[in-house]
Amino acid sequence: MRPSRSLTLPNVLTLLRILAVPFFAIAVWYGHYWQAFIIFAAAGITDLLDGFIARAFNQRSDLGAMMDPAADKLLMTTAFILMAWRTDGMTAPIPVWVAILAISRDLVISFYAFASVDRLSTSRFQPSLLGKLSTATQLVAVSLGLCFNALGPHPWMARLHPAMYYLVAALVLASGIHYFLRATHAHAR
Repeated sequence: MRPSRSLTLPNVLTLLRILAVPFFAIAVWYGHYWQAFIIFAAAGITDLLDGFIARAFNQRSDLGAMMDPAADKLLMTTAFILMAWRTDGMTAPIPVWVAILAISRDLVISFYAFASVDRLSTSRFQPSLLGKLSTATQLVAVSLGLCFNALGPHPWMARLHPAMYYLVAALVLASGIHYFLRATHAHAR
């Protein structure tokens, strides 16, 4: 059972992550990639911290269980949209097709989870290892993309950044198919 307290330290950290999204978006929009990277990295650190604190100090809450993935998806969706759309002067933009795949997969999974909340237990709709690997790869790719954009063009980047986006796309597709198979199997029960 989860504590009823809503204002826990993990929830405050998650709220700070949500509030950082507009600042991240502004930094990317105006080409301030180092600032965007710092905000993105700080958001990643608060994500790790809020999970650790919630588990270590028994501060899990229903509000946190909803806010944490929403904060992650908001930040990642913002990063994918802006790094695929606002590409003037970018060394390592995200290909539009990769952004569309990643965002579409998250939307489909989210809509299915909301629509199935009364039929599926939360234990059946936990993130899979493949889903976590996909998310981690997306985080690394966005972080590297921000760094590459901040550093400017270098010959070694021309080989690395397309490969990392192909890896993101492959894992997004694989994890999307995996979630679909898990959901249809759970729904059949």
